[in-house]
Amino acid sequence: MFQGSLPALVTPFANGKVDLDALKKLVDWHIDQGSNGLVPVGTTGESPTLSHEEHDLVVETVVTQSAGRIPVIAGAGSNSTAETVRLTKAAKKAGANAALVVTPYYNKPTQKGLIAHFLAAAEVGLPIVIYNIPPRSVVDMSVDTMAELAKHEMIIGVKDATADLSRVPQQRRTCGTDFIQLSGEDPTAIGFNAQGGVGCISVTANVAPKLCAELQMATLTGGYPGALAIQDRLQPLHEAIFTEPGLCGAKYGMSLLGLINDEVRAPLVGLSDSTKTKMKAAMQHAGLLN
Repeated sequence: MFQGSLPALVTPFANGKVDLDALKKLVDWHIDQGSNGLVPVGTTGESPTLSHEEHDLVVETVVTQSAGRIPVIAGAGSNSTAETVRLTKAAKKAGANAALVVTPYYNKPTQKGLIAHFLAAAEVGLPIVIYNIPPRSVVDMSVDTMAELAKHEMIIGVKDATADLSRVPQQRRTCGTDFIQLSGEDPTAIGFNAQGGVGCISVTANVAPKLCAELQMATLTGGYPGALAIQDRLQPLHEAIFTEPGLCGAKYGMSLLGLINDEVRAPLVGLSDSTKTKMKAAMQHAGLLN
């Protein structure tokens, strides 16, 4: 169920409020463009600055609008175990297919603490995808810890944003070949899949969903020369989007496509003029703008 290109969905705003109409249109657009799933209210969905009510509403809206056409992995991460459990329960109630749970940030739990945290979320009864992103959370889940968690039937996979491709075969060996490994790094998605991954939870796919889906399908069917040709078109866009915080780049790119405006919430701000120029050039290179 969870493979291919899964956009880490942005949350559109209008005058400071969540723009639900724009969000519904984005869901339909992604499905039309061939995205294989949606991941709302992660970091790219600006979860740190959404209220609890907004967070739940975005998940409910995406699940309802997608109407079972593609799977939804709802962001449910927090550095509080109790809050993570609450978010996971809300995602389950909304009808999400899984929850994306990040390693707790800032409070730096031990590996034993990570096990307790994820087992608590798993007891909700919704499939859990671990989100391991040491650059943001400071904590790095070890391969041995992930293998221990993979024994739980509800802990089904990982979004790996370690940028260490050697982790993929290690996790494949220790967690089993059925354990779903999704990349969290757009620029290395081809190499990730070559090592045993099956997809990417992608920021770039907000702007180029069709190309990202085609790249993923090429790798999953062994068509690596075709995937490389698509990567050549996308690589400048990966770089441009992440010149400043990725969601800001993604929203600006989407605004150029007429999908949403580029409004973000403080402390984030809009892109600098130089990065806007870089984004336009990269989108033209990818064939997304005339």
